[in-house]
Amino acid sequence: MSAWDWVSAVLLLSGSLLALAAGIGMLRFPDLWMRMHAGTKPQVLGLLLVLAGVEIQLVPDASAVVALLFVGLFQLVTAPVASHLLARAGHRSGVVPRDQLVQDDLRVFELECAAGEHPASSPPKDPTPSS
Repeated sequence: MSAWDWVSAVLLLSGSLLALAAGIGMLRFPDLWMRMHAGTKPQVLGLLLVLAGVEIQLVPDASAVVALLFVGLFQLVTAPVASHLLARAGHRSGVVPRDQLVQDDLRVFELECAAGEHPASSPPKDPTPSS
């Protein structure tokens, strides 16, 4: 077994442990914020470590390495978006305790939209009948 095989094994094992910790956190953490944390940071880092470990084993195959790089890049781009959408859905569904928020910009925006202060987000007005 070469030194690169050992490095690959360590990366695969540590990435797998982080992904396992993320899964356990998703099941065990009590509220939305902690579950979002467990579902994004350790999961993404775990996946990147696993991808690095696999890439070390696939170094002669350049097309496989490029494909794995795109997988990692896609994960880095989509994880924050998914986390943001979860937070927004939690806020709108009332899962988030609003009294514990330091600043609630989404609520302010919703109130401003309801008052018609944001014309782009207001429902369209009825067209006036033409004569």
